[in-house]
Amino acid sequence: MLEELRITGLGVIEDTTLPLTGGMNVITGETGAGKTMVVTGLGLLFGGRADAGRVRAEPGRAVVEGRLRLSEPTATGVHTRVADAGGEPDDDGCLLLSRTVTVEGRSRAHVGGRAMPVSMLGEIGEQVVAVHGQSDQLRLLRPAEQRGALDRFAGPEHEKLLATAHESYAQWRRVADDLADRRRNARERNQEADLLRLGLDEISRADPQPGEDEELKAEAQRLEHAEGLRTAAQVAYVSLAGAGDVADETPDVTSLLGMARRTLEAQAGVDRKLGDLGGRLEEAATLVGDVVAELSSYLDLLDADPARLQTVYERRAVLRGLTRKYADDVDGVVAWAERARTRLSELDSSDDVLEELERERTRLAAEVADLAVRLTAARRAAAARFADEVTVELAGLAMPHARIEVAVLPRPVGRGEPTVTVDGVEVGIGPDGADEVELRLLAHPGAPSLPLQRGASGGELSRVMLAIEVVFAGSGGPPTLVFDEVDSGVGGQAAVEIGRRLARLARSHQVLVVTHLPQVAAFADRHLVVAKDTGGAVTTSGVRVVEDTERARELARMLAGLPDSDLGIAHAEELLAVASRERRH
Repeated sequence: MLEELRITGLGVIEDTTLPLTGGMNVITGETGAGKTMVVTGLGLLFGGRADAGRVRAEPGRAVVEGRLRLSEPTATGVHTRVADAGGEPDDDGCLLLSRTVTVEGRSRAHVGGRAMPVSMLGEIGEQVVAVHGQSDQLRLLRPAEQRGALDRFAGPEHEKLLATAHESYAQWRRVADDLADRRRNARERNQEADLLRLGLDEISRADPQPGEDEELKAEAQRLEHAEGLRTAAQVAYVSLAGAGDVADETPDVTSLLGMARRTLEAQAGVDRKLGDLGGRLEEAATLVGDVVAELSSYLDLLDADPARLQTVYERRAVLRGLTRKYADDVDGVVAWAERARTRLSELDSSDDVLEELERERTRLAAEVADLAVRLTAARRAAAARFADEVTVELAGLAMPHARIEVAVLPRPVGRGEPTVTVDGVEVGIGPDGADEVELRLLAHPGAPSLPLQRGASGGELSRVMLAIEVVFAGSGGPPTLVFDEVDSGVGGQAAVEIGRRLARLARSHQVLVVTHLPQVAAFADRHLVVAKDTGGAVTTSGVRVVEDTERARELARMLAGLPDSDLGIAHAEELLAVASRERRH
């Protein structure tokens, strides 16, 4: 869960800290006090888009910091990902997150004590927090979002089937696009193939070997300077090993080293240090002997053949001809040839290749259609369960006569999408199958079944979304849920039921609720109030925890705008008592 949230320099918030608990946290305050900035800060902390216009001019940057304490299995996945990126949790297991945004729009992120890309905060946020607000209600009206909600509800086996469908669809489209391109651009492909074959033929005749140009360059240098090399090697050889001529009494290095070693070793009994130095001279003599042997071999192999030099010149000229056309060096020419061979196989538009691609496209189309049938069946089975469970929750949210229906419909053709034949009917298809999912609301008996966007008011849509989230809560999901005024347009008994459902969610999740309804706020385990200070030249806001009498006064303000009214406080205390009894059951 998120244990603590600190916000500095964001909107009307100058510097405030929110101590959060593991149950239901409610954030209230007067309109314009800055409740929205709390949700904005959460969005920034978990990788949301930064808006420099919300940064206070003084101090010129907004900072949002959070302390996460996670439980298994979420903790293992998040901590492993952070460790791979170089960060680490604190000694107590908490993970510190930070996001900084300047007035110029620059953004920085820190995770586990290390600077990270902002995308890392987004990765963590996907696993630990889900934010629901008015924009989420709008998203719920989109068919793709409704299909996604049903797929999420259907469970892990359905998600595996959906992943298989994604992969098969991608393969099918790749083959279909390849076949269409080969047929459509046959002439251009043949022209490109002819040019590639000419190049490959020229390279094949020359048969360049990797690194050959550098080897020939080195050999040419040796042949061009053969006499100078021979003289240098000969002088060095004679200096080290002697001329081998008895008449020449000039001492050589090998002889001098031997004499020095024997002289020192003769005195080793007197001073051991001279014996050690003699041993080191023996090592030097061995090294000199190795050099002498290599110089002898070098002199034997040194070639001054003019014919060989001419051959090297001619070969280098052939290779230069290739590098002028295809790459900077011979290794690049060899790589060009490999790419050309691969490209040739891609350009092949022969009848045999086209027939093979046609067969593969047909096979994959059948596979995609079969997977679409299986997805439809799975969605219809899940749709009935999903509708029943959401309907039960709506009954508890003061919509006792409402019913949700989930229609799984064939995807219509004519949208520029590919089509397949499923059960003898041509339908449009995408990576997620051949279905459209539509959530419909029957507001009361006898009312027509209408799509949510036509049949639900703002308050009803809030309750439908909350009911869906309650249904999802039983299957896991992120440990922290944030609700930003999802109770908009709701009041009376419905507001009490929303508070009760949020409190139930808080038994298995950490819940953060921004609300204007006292019926919802009364169910909180921790109540935080955003208060606005207009005493100075600049308006600022801070957050404080309210308890006992202060909490009753805040609820009285929310009920009637009269925090000091005895009647209002009595009503608030009664509301708190009712909520307390409800939470215990």
